[in-house]
Amino acid sequence: MTQQELWNKKFSRDDYFYGTNVNEFLKSCEHLFSNSKSILCLGEGEGRNAIYFAEKGFNIEAIDASNIGLEKLRKNALSKNLEIDILCMDLQDWAPLKKHDVVIASYLHIYENQRDKLFDKIELSLEKNAYFVGEFFSKNQINYSSGGPKDLELLYDKSDFENRFKACKKIKVEEEIVHLNEGSGHRGEASVIRVVLQKQ
Repeated sequence: MTQQELWNKKFSRDDYFYGTNVNEFLKSCEHLFSNSKSILCLGEGEGRNAIYFAEKGFNIEAIDASNIGLEKLRKNALSKNLEIDILCMDLQDWAPLKKHDVVIASYLHIYENQRDKLFDKIELSLEKNAYFVGEFFSKNQINYSSGGPKDLELLYDKSDFENRFKACKKIKVEEEIVHLNEGSGHRGEASVIRVVLQKQ
């Protein structure tokens, strides 16, 4: 099953699988973006983070493999008179053709053997002093029923971030237990890794 087929299956529903509220950790980092203009949202799905930051006045580009998820994002943005650049593609095929002030992600399900390539591309897409902020399921999430993959190859260690992003300052790379309330897809106690990096 391709990434598009996988996520189209999840997003083929009338409601929003992960709800419509921005990820709480991304929201909590908003103060870091006070001098920023452009935000790139990776694996943005149905668009909850993109919509929130577009409403705050940022220039938003959203990438996801699911055309169904992105169509929900497009319709929601249109109803709110928001302009969001949308790109439908698998992140493995994405090429960073321009730089951004901020790159955000919540729960990118990327296999371990694909992370070197993707994380290098994320680092390339950051302007000097730009931020990469994300929340990811840790390997300990395998013990929780609040959502996320049940394949350890799709879950993360802190070392995934500590040992990569050599051009970035590691402001925060922490594993935490949090309570998720994100639609029907993420609900309950969860083990996550929260990441804030800044390009030097």
